[in-house]
Amino acid sequence: MSVNSRWIDIPTGNDSYSGYLALPKSGKGPAVIILQEIFGVNSHIRSVADQYAQDGYVAFAPDVFWRTQPRVELTYDGADRDKGIELLQKTDVNQTVADIGAAATALRAMPEVTGKIAAIGYCFGGRLAYLAAAAGSVDAAIAYYGGGIQTQLDQAAKITVPIQFHYGELDAHIPLSAVGEVKERFAGRDNAEVHVYPQADHGFNCPDRASYNQHAAALAHGRTLTFIGERL
Repeated sequence: MSVNSRWIDIPTGNDSYSGYLALPKSGKGPAVIILQEIFGVNSHIRSVADQYAQDGYVAFAPDVFWRTQPRVELTYDGADRDKGIELLQKTDVNQTVADIGAAATALRAMPEVTGKIAAIGYCFGGRLAYLAAAAGSVDAAIAYYGGGIQTQLDQAAKITVPIQFHYGELDAHIPLSAVGEVKERFAGRDNAEVHVYPQADHGFNCPDRASYNQHAAALAHGRTLTFIGERL
């Protein structure tokens, strides 16, 4: 089944930037903002948006590196990986979180969006989803192997919306000690879930990566759908 998709422009401040929009077959539904890794809105991120559109959501993947290099598309290895790290280092995260807030505002105004909005982010995007929740711009957040969340736990108190974390047990970028800090910070909150996947590494959700883990990806996707299905 093909989904109806297109690039659209989102006003932010005195400027605008683009993102990839995928609509469900019905043409409307609650919305999910799909937040990219450091590799741009590449074919994998577009396929994730398409997948959520097939699940009945209006899915939008903002181009978060637009200020430095619009519409960049990278693969996962070698020079492309270096390029992604360089783009990340040039990115003002606070500005990016504001851009995500602008996307949420634009989505809420769209006739296609009937209901709430969740942010679902991967790697760098996982941290952005967490920060968007802290900024109050989304109704729920899901962070897949969100790098650096453990260094920004001072933001946790600002998060009042439901939040779900997915981590790979073998992730060298996010050691289990860091996952433990996140777990501890969100312990006792009925709106927070932390899932750790045995035998799964960083990037386990992406079939284009060597670290892809089908079992963990399927389980996490099901948990994400249940989580947002109950809350959006």
